[in-house]
Amino acid sequence: MLFRPAVEADLDRLLGCVVDESISWAHPDRLLSFLESGNYRFDRIWLATDEAGEVLARAVWWGFPDGHRPLALDCLYVHPRVDDRVGLAAELLRRAHDAFGEAPEYHVFVSNGWRDNPKTGPAVAWRWEAAGRAGLTEELERLRYEWTADAPVPEPSGRLVFRGQDDDEVFVEAFRRVAVGTLDFHTRHALTTMDPVAQARQDVRDYRSMRGERAWWRLAYTPEGDLVGVALPSANDAGPVVSYLGVVPEWRGHGFAEELLGEITRLHAERGVQRIVADTDAGNVPMARAFERGGYRNFAIRLVLSTNPANT
Repeated sequence: MLFRPAVEADLDRLLGCVVDESISWAHPDRLLSFLESGNYRFDRIWLATDEAGEVLARAVWWGFPDGHRPLALDCLYVHPRVDDRVGLAAELLRRAHDAFGEAPEYHVFVSNGWRDNPKTGPAVAWRWEAAGRAGLTEELERLRYEWTADAPVPEPSGRLVFRGQDDDEVFVEAFRRVAVGTLDFHTRHALTTMDPVAQARQDVRDYRSMRGERAWWRLAYTPEGDLVGVALPSANDAGPVVSYLGVVPEWRGHGFAEELLGEITRLHAERGVQRIVADTDAGNVPMARAFERGGYRNFAIRLVLSTNPANT
């Protein structure tokens, strides 16, 4: 068995890896499109091949086109004739993680009610076991929401004043303040290993790397000038998104998350957007309720596996 990164000459073999299970995967159209855009790169696609060169397992990582590291495992495939799918997939992930010098998160998109689906449940189960053996032991379920143009556009209440800000460091400080006591899994985990300012600065850099315009970003203030929160409309490869919003601790519990979301919705809607997508952790009940009150519908689930910071 040979474990290695892919090269351009492997393209036909890569396109021949077909997942027939009810989960998201790097299908041929997506693979070709993202190789062209730079979100996929051959050196971030790892293969396990037999002596004849047949692909027995494939792992595909996603990242920003100008990024220096893979950010998320997008697809894990093992050939149907492999007896020990879990063992082979786990070894492939371990080899790639060693080469990357880190273990990026694994993201799987599934339908609501996936646990009761006789196809989706088993498809997730063996991949989860393999990823866990490779060090991705922290499990998170995120609710996916969408707003569509047939829903009302929220009207501003007048309780907040929204302003743009060209200075990234002002957003860094706002992010740092919002992170205190947050329910967001990603932020809480990052803060176990990073200085709060460094963590906030990393988030600002990551959001700047998205496809949305930096000029869309907003800070929210009371009429008296106190910072209430941050609202970041943006876009990814699939279209417009709610990339980030948060309320500083001293103003939580006043319904301001819904108003920040309303500002993001308005900014997108003013540009003629037909659909806006957003995620929140299943355990972040206040944010889920804000989405529902704001005219967003839960349409799917994103499953995320990551490393435990205490073990890295």
